[in-house]
Amino acid sequence: MPDNEKWDIELTHHSSLLDLKLNDVWHYRDLLMLLVRRDFVSFYKQTILGPLWFFIQPLFTTIIYTFIFGNLANISADNLDKPLFYMAGITAWNYFADCLTKTSTVFTANAGLFGKVYFPRLIVPLSIVVSNLIRFAVQMALFFITMGFYAIKGSNVHPNMYLLLFPFLLILMAMLGLGLGMIISAMTTKYRDLSFLITFGIQLMMYLTTVIYPLSTVKEKYPKYEWLVEYNPMTPIIEAFRYGFLGRGTFTMVSLGVTTVITILILLAGIIIFNRVERTFIDTV
Repeated sequence: MPDNEKWDIELTHHSSLLDLKLNDVWHYRDLLMLLVRRDFVSFYKQTILGPLWFFIQPLFTTIIYTFIFGNLANISADNLDKPLFYMAGITAWNYFADCLTKTSTVFTANAGLFGKVYFPRLIVPLSIVVSNLIRFAVQMALFFITMGFYAIKGSNVHPNMYLLLFPFLLILMAMLGLGLGMIISAMTTKYRDLSFLITFGIQLMMYLTTVIYPLSTVKEKYPKYEWLVEYNPMTPIIEAFRYGFLGRGTFTMVSLGVTTVITILILLAGIIIFNRVERTFIDTV
């Protein structure tokens, strides 16, 4: 090759663990969009209701939570209408949980593809995060409809300037789900048992997050266990989400800052582990 010409992509055996190869990711951006389309089409192409499940799942979950936790257990909804309180938590939680669940099986689910052709492996978990945005957008539309309905009824709904934090909160949820998912995915290449614990672990984490109860209730009734909920990185995100859109929630910029630091550290750990396992995972899967 002449000296004045360069390869588009150069593969080397040794590279830094923190080298994301973002130039390669940008070069393969068309593949990213193809994977997003594949995830969307393959999941719903053999269903009767198709994308309507985007609406059905949060709607039925909200109804069940309202009946069980709101009415039977009589858990506080922070002076908000219970369906609106639960839908806000469910909408935010579902995006994070979907990113984490689907990213956690990246290596095992795509072993055949990874073993045949080179492309930046980071594109696959990134495509999951992007494709989940479609579902999240639909569920946010449902949340806005519900919010508008209760606002017309004169309910205690007071959006404020903190809703401007929404794009930042969305990025935090994506980064946290991506980071944790890559860590778990790397570990499942050697320890398949972890894949059976993912669903249980996410469910347990949800109960330690303010999805079905407000942080104010924990502070008031269970101060000894407050740290379990407050140090959960998803708690400030959901509380800030509720406060911005509904005007009710317990969060501070300090707690959101701590969550940001924790999220960045988890994402960096996920990148390091992902890059390390990427080199040899095909021998263990």
